[in-house]
Amino acid sequence: MTELADLAQRYAVATEFVDWRGQSIPVPEHTLIAVLAALGVAAGTAEEREQAAHAHDREYWGRVLPPTVVTRSGSTSAFRVHVTHGEPVGLWIRLADGSVRTGLRQLENNRPPYDLDGRLIVEATFELPADLPPGYHRLHAQTGGQDTDTTLIVAPAKLAPPPQRQWGLATQLYSVTSEQSWGTGDLTDLTDLAVWSATRHGAGFVLVNPLHAAAPVAPMEPSPYLPTSRRFVNPLYLRVEAITEYAQLRKRGPLRKARTELAVRARRRDGIDRDAAWKVKRAALQQVYRVPRSAGRELAYTAFCDREGRSLDDFATWCALAEVHGPDWRSWPAALTHPDNPEVAAFAAANRVAVDFHRWLQWLLDDQLTAAQATALQAGMDLGIMHDLAVGVDPGGADAWALQDVLARGVSAGAPPDEYNQLGQNWSQPPWRPDQLERTGYAPFRALVNAVLRHAGGVRIDHIIGLFRLWWIPQGAAPTEGTYVRYDHDALIGIVALEAYRTGAVVVGEDLGTVEPWVRDYLSDRGVYGTSILWFERTDDGAPLPAERWREAALSAVTTHDLPPTAGYLAGEHIRLRESLGLLTRPVAEEIADDRTEQQAWLTELRRLGLIGADPDIDETVRGLHAYLGRTPSKLLALALPDAVGDIRTQNQPGTTDEYPNWRVPLSGPDGRRLTLEEVFADPRANALAEVMKAQVPTMDT
Repeated sequence: MTELADLAQRYAVATEFVDWRGQSIPVPEHTLIAVLAALGVAAGTAEEREQAAHAHDREYWGRVLPPTVVTRSGSTSAFRVHVTHGEPVGLWIRLADGSVRTGLRQLENNRPPYDLDGRLIVEATFELPADLPPGYHRLHAQTGGQDTDTTLIVAPAKLAPPPQRQWGLATQLYSVTSEQSWGTGDLTDLTDLAVWSATRHGAGFVLVNPLHAAAPVAPMEPSPYLPTSRRFVNPLYLRVEAITEYAQLRKRGPLRKARTELAVRARRRDGIDRDAAWKVKRAALQQVYRVPRSAGRELAYTAFCDREGRSLDDFATWCALAEVHGPDWRSWPAALTHPDNPEVAAFAAANRVAVDFHRWLQWLLDDQLTAAQATALQAGMDLGIMHDLAVGVDPGGADAWALQDVLARGVSAGAPPDEYNQLGQNWSQPPWRPDQLERTGYAPFRALVNAVLRHAGGVRIDHIIGLFRLWWIPQGAAPTEGTYVRYDHDALIGIVALEAYRTGAVVVGEDLGTVEPWVRDYLSDRGVYGTSILWFERTDDGAPLPAERWREAALSAVTTHDLPPTAGYLAGEHIRLRESLGLLTRPVAEEIADDRTEQQAWLTELRRLGLIGADPDIDETVRGLHAYLGRTPSKLLALALPDAVGDIRTQNQPGTTDEYPNWRVPLSGPDGRRLTLEEVFADPRANALAEVMKAQVPTMDT
C-alpha cells in the first residue's frame, strides 16, 4: 500500500486519522481508491498508481506559476516559478486598482531540476512584499517569450473584533410566523424581529438560519442545510406585499384572501407546510411579475442581472428546468445535464419568461434583504443580520448542476463518529474538489462568500472545520468508512476574511465536534470567532468549564438547533427522542443517569454564582443559564428564540430524515401551542429573558 499512500498524500487524502476517543484509525485501501477516483485519479492497480504519480509530477513542473497564490497583508510570503533551465523570468503584479508592482526579490531554492520530455525545468522562489493591499490581484510571469498569469489573493492578516460585546437572537425564520405571513416566516418578519429585539432590548444582531434556495417544486426540501443553491435565496422568504409593484395590482383582494386562508390553515397544522405556502405564494408572485415596472425599476433589475451574470442565468435556467423535469438534474435527459450544452441554451430561449421569472425573484430577494439589514441597523443594531452559510448543497440541485466541474462525484461529505453521533453522519452533499477550486482561482467560493455577506453584518459558517478538512464518504459506504481530505485553509479562510474585511462583517465559525486543537488557535489568530455551547463546555474531567475560562473570541449560547430548546433539554427531551428513534448506543438508564449528573453539576455552578435559588423552576433555571453567559468573556452572546418563549421541541434531530419532522417545527410556547410573532413581542417570558441578555452587554453610554 506504499504507492497508494504516497499517491493519497499528494492529493491531501488522509491514510489515517485520530478519532474522537483519541485512537489512531487506519483508512481502508478501498476507501482511498474511491476517494482518489472522486478526485479524477485512477488508483486501483499498481500501474495506475505509478501513472497517476507521474502525471501529478508533470502537472506540477509544467506550470510556470501555481494555479492560485495566497498571502496575507503585513507579512512576506514566497511562491514558486518553473522555467526552462537557463531562461530568465520577468515578474510583476497587476493590482486590483490597475497599478503595477515590480522588483520581486528572488530567494534561494536548491531543488534539483526536473526532466520534462527532455527539457530541464528549474524551480525558482520569489518573495511577495508585505505591503500588498488586501484584494484579488493578478501575478504575471514572462519567460521564453510567453506571458503567464495567475490569481493572487491578498487577505487581511486579522479581522477586527466588534467594538463591544453584543447579544442577539438566534432564530429559524421559517418557523416564526406573524399575522401577515404567508404560512411561513419571511423577510418582513425577520425585520420586525430585529426591530423588536434592538429597540426594546438592545440586541446587536439577529442570527438566522441559512436562507439558501430550495428547489421551487414540491416536495420542497425542509432542511435549510441541504439547499439546492447556497449562492441564491429561497423565494419562500419573500413578503409579497413588500414588493413595489404589488401596489399597482388592480385586484389585490383575492391575494389577501388567499394569504388569510393560508394563514388559517397553517395555524391549524402542527408543522410547517412549505409546499402549501409556496403554492399560494408562487401564484401571487406570478401576478405581481406581470405588472409593468417603472423605468427606474427596470434599470435596477437590469443592473442586478448584469452584476450576477452567468451564475444567475444558470440558476434561473435550472429552476425552469426543474419545474419541467423534476428537482434532480441527474435524472434529466442527458442533453440537459450540463449547463454548457447547446440544448440547455435552446431550452432557456424557448422558455424565456419562465427563466426570467426566477431571475426576478432573486432581484426581489436582494431588495428585501437590503431593506432588512438597513432597518436592523437603523433600529440600533451594531451588526444587524447575521446570516448562516451551510456546509454543502443537494447533489441533484442547482449548484451541483452548475458547478459540477468543481464538485466531487461519487462521494458525499459528512462526519466521522463522535460522542453525540456515534454512527457518524452522511450529509448527502458533494464536497468541493480542492484541486479544481485552486485551478479556478477559487472563483465559485469567492462568489458564494460575497453573496452571503452582501446584506449582512456577520456570517456563521456551518462546520467551518470543513474549510480545513472534510470527511469524504464513498458512495454506498457507511459514514464510518470515510476519510479526511484536506483543503488549503489559508486560501479558504483568507477569502472569507477578505470578503468580511470589505464589508466590515463579523465571522463566526461553528467549530463543534472533532476538531484538531491547532485549528481553533488558527481561527482566533485570523479574527474568526468560534462557537461555544454551554452544555458542551466542560473541563477534562467533565465538570462545567468555569465561565472565566471560556473563549473571548466566540459566539456563546446555551443550546443549538441540533438539541431541544433549554426547557426541553432540562426535561431530558433529547434522550427521550433519541431513545424513541433508536439512536442511542448504550442503555437509556445510563444516558439518563449521566444527563442528570451533568445537569446537577451546572445547577451547582449556577447556585455558587448566585444565579438561581435553592429550588429553581424551569424559567428561573433558563434565566440563570443565560445570565451565566454574561460571566464569560465571550464577545458575542446568543439567545435562541425557542428558549425565549419556553418551547421544548427540537428543530432537528441529527441522524434522522423522515423519522422526525426536522426543520418543520413551528415556534410554540411551553404548552405546544403555535405562537405568532405578535404574541412573542407581548410574551412576558420572552421579554424577561431578553432583558437578562441585555443586562450582559454594556450600554451605549458605558
